[in-house]
Amino acid sequence: QVQLVESGGGLVQPGGSLRLSCAVSEIIFSRNNMGWYRQAPGKQRELVATITRGGTTIYADSVKGRFTISRDNAKNTAYLQMNSLKPEDTAVYYCKASTVVPGPYYGMDHWGKGTLVTVSS
Repeated sequence: QVQLVESGGGLVQPGGSLRLSCAVSEIIFSRNNMGWYRQAPGKQRELVATITRGGTTIYADSVKGRFTISRDNAKNTAYLQMNSLKPEDTAVYYCKASTVVPGPYYGMDHWGKGTLVTVSS
């Protein structure tokens, strides 16, 4: 059925950069709002950034000016560019797709399995 696959995580030094990718099943991608969330050890999952079908974005205060969310509809892929990474950015990052246009899976949320980002020297 619907699949979301995150990639691009890894170990980086403070101040470094990573770009996360989320490949989404084409049956839903163009009809979805997209988001990135993260969960650090011992903490609840929190919103990082979202982007609507129309390109409107929102960001958590903790990442404003450092992270950028984008989407490429031709590739059915969402991205999170992360710059100036800090140790407190260490978390598992999850991709979310929300189907907001009538059609298959309308009204449903879909989650990827996550990709680990570790910021440490």
